[in-house]
Amino acid sequence: MTGGAPPLLRVGQGFDAHRFGGDRPLVIGGVVIPGQPGLEGHSDADVVAHALADAILGGFGGGDLGSLFPASDPAWAGADSIDLLSQVVERAATAGWRTVNADCTVICERPQLAPHMAGMARRLSEAVDAPVAVAPKRAEGLGALGRVEGIACLAAVLLWQPSGAWR
Repeated sequence: MTGGAPPLLRVGQGFDAHRFGGDRPLVIGGVVIPGQPGLEGHSDADVVAHALADAILGGFGGGDLGSLFPASDPAWAGADSIDLLSQVVERAATAGWRTVNADCTVICERPQLAPHMAGMARRLSEAVDAPVAVAPKRAEGLGALGRVEGIACLAAVLLWQPSGAWR
């Protein structure tokens, strides 16, 4: 970048998807959804926490979740993804960035997520220390998500650098 003031705001986007089949509870946005099959994954397979973490990492140029917490490392087996998200937020803060807000769209046919939205928004907001909106959307029977083979999430985040110094 040449000339002008350095950017103070950045946008990050993230995506994650996991298939059903994990022998564990279903965790979405840090909330356990009772009576539902879990998702496959190395950690707890929380698609919302993963997508949000990748959005933050992408926004400040911090890499990606799989590089920081690789599935090849047994230390992350069964890890709580809210803890991983908190570590990502700490990395962003160390680089001078803070989350302004985030928006997450969870795509699945089942389970019914509406009763859990407030809890997800609360857990995620606490982890990133900023407002996080979470909205469920259906795939309307289309593709793997429409056939109830898994769950996906899209996340967008706005980051702010209080110091205004380019890093």
